[in-house]
Amino acid sequence: ASTITMQVARNFFLTSEKTLTRKLYEALLAFKIENSLSKDEILEVYLNQIYLGQRAYGFAAAARIYFGKGIKDTTIAEMAMLAGLPKAPSSFNPVANPKRAQLRQHYVLRRMRDLNFIDAQQFETALAEPLQVRRQIDNFAVRSDHAAEMARLIAIESFPDAYSAGIKVITTLTRKEQEAAHRSLRQAVIAYDRRHGYRGAEAYVDMKHVAGENDAALEDLLDDVRDAPDLRAALVLEASPARVRAYLPGGEIVTVEGAGLKFAQNMLDAKAPPNRRLRRGAIIRLNQDGGGRWQIAQWPGVEAAFVAADPGDGAIRALVGGFDFTTNKFNHVTQAWRQPGSSMKPFVYSAALEKGYHPLSVFPDEPLSISAGETGSQAWEPRNYDGKYEGPMTLRHALTKSKNMVSIRLLRAIDPHYAQDYVTRFGFEADKNPPYLTLALGAGSVTPWQQLAAYSVFANGGYKIEPYLVKRILDADGNVLAEAHPVRAGDESLRVIDPRNAWVMNSMLQDVVRRGTAARAGQTLRRTDLAGKTGTTNDYVDAWFCGYQSSLVGIAWMGFGQPRRLGNGETGGRAALPIWIDFMQAALRDVPETQPAMPAGMLRIEGNDPVSGAPVADYVYRESLPEPPAEKESFLPDFLRLFGKEPVAPVQDARIQPLAPERSP
Repeated sequence: ASTITMQVARNFFLTSEKTLTRKLYEALLAFKIENSLSKDEILEVYLNQIYLGQRAYGFAAAARIYFGKGIKDTTIAEMAMLAGLPKAPSSFNPVANPKRAQLRQHYVLRRMRDLNFIDAQQFETALAEPLQVRRQIDNFAVRSDHAAEMARLIAIESFPDAYSAGIKVITTLTRKEQEAAHRSLRQAVIAYDRRHGYRGAEAYVDMKHVAGENDAALEDLLDDVRDAPDLRAALVLEASPARVRAYLPGGEIVTVEGAGLKFAQNMLDAKAPPNRRLRRGAIIRLNQDGGGRWQIAQWPGVEAAFVAADPGDGAIRALVGGFDFTTNKFNHVTQAWRQPGSSMKPFVYSAALEKGYHPLSVFPDEPLSISAGETGSQAWEPRNYDGKYEGPMTLRHALTKSKNMVSIRLLRAIDPHYAQDYVTRFGFEADKNPPYLTLALGAGSVTPWQQLAAYSVFANGGYKIEPYLVKRILDADGNVLAEAHPVRAGDESLRVIDPRNAWVMNSMLQDVVRRGTAARAGQTLRRTDLAGKTGTTNDYVDAWFCGYQSSLVGIAWMGFGQPRRLGNGETGGRAALPIWIDFMQAALRDVPETQPAMPAGMLRIEGNDPVSGAPVADYVYRESLPEPPAEKESFLPDFLRLFGKEPVAPVQDARIQPLAPERSP
């Protein structure tokens, strides 16, 4: 099947799920399309559904959005501008990048002239024509390709004639949050990629027939290469250890030297591998540093996802399903089932609160061996991330420092089957989170979308809300065809955990951000109302940070599409947390700090920290005392001196001993 037929099958009729079954369906469907439709009919389908930026699907919609007219009324110059969009809707967008769009338009016009689609007079007239682009639409434009695709699929499912009916889909996204999410994710992914070294040229092209640096053939050589504003495709014209000159799409020639070469210096050496060395004809990536100087970059191989919502009703404020929609339409927010790692621990701790445990309950942080029967597979000797053990410690301290041994012992104490059933209250699927001790370390499977709903429960005081993206759907005349009616936190029929449970968990998760594995967030954002948990899976395959402020929940994930190691030290705190921090820095600007009120039915208890010996105080359910029976293992059951009192101070009492941050999952 042709490239266009495959794209029609992939984009128009199938989901973006990456499986062998889907690839087979794609091939069979493409074969069916070519045997059922003429080439002109296939092209018509393609032209009517391809994404062209500014929320425009199809050339007719793009003509209306960019030029305010029907496709039949566009001039040759306008048609050339539109024809340049499919390759890179963001890079060649005439609203966001007018200069680059014009360079692309001129290239299309030259090709039209070379192929005799237009004569010399039409060519000159089109080149001279000033384009009247509707620039005011930029007030609403956001980079939201994965979200737009979700909205499109929802609209088509609800209204099969959506394309011909001219309907309008209004989402819950906000521009500030969406732009912050897009920018933060791409910056974090590119930063991760630079940490792991330069891999060399993407490809090589034959430049024997290129006459000079102004030859139109240079543009042809880059025509099939994906371009992006922050990772420009570039064709190397000359390369040496001291300087690289390269051609950019549209005709610009740039020079890279000095610090801009450092990242790729090893591939400029004559002894570099021939299939990776930078030389004339190499396809590479360039971007500009903070001072506007060009530097060598590369297209990342890793993926990431970010989604944020209002925990009050589940309205999605930002959604980025992957690094680049054009190259990979798979939506990692909704479709990627990944191990949550330590980001599952808060739900085990929440379950323990319902069994009578509390933040000052003590468990030993010591090595242990687990039989195959308890793991569901083979014998297991788990370890802490840093390989260090601190002996008896409180649950608050253990969660703050993400201690694996304590989490496993806690799960064993409350029974894995109970915990498996309990986590379904938050929206996790029981069959994807088996009732074994490995559940304590997040060995099951979740999606970022599920994590969003789950952490919203802690953020909103204990209510299960359903995230949603589409606010309403209008017909061509602006009449409402469909409208969302979300349920809101506060409706007691939605309560899934005790309000005291939500309050205590919020307090413990705030400690993670203040002085634990996510201390970088507290130090950077300088707020006291942030809470969350890092997550790192075995062998650094998945990195998470799931966190919130009372008005906004955000979930960040990073990993490879086909699971493999991210690299030593690439924990949730290092790989995923920067996405969340940069997003929240923009999203929470001008948002006042808030703390939830303490619910009724709690008591203040005091004791001595088993690690430091310092006095500590915390809050527990009134009915939690006396403390439940301890594990059979000895761990100082008489350590606490408990005095029941009515609450007189917030849980972040000055008497609680601060814990130094440490690097852990």
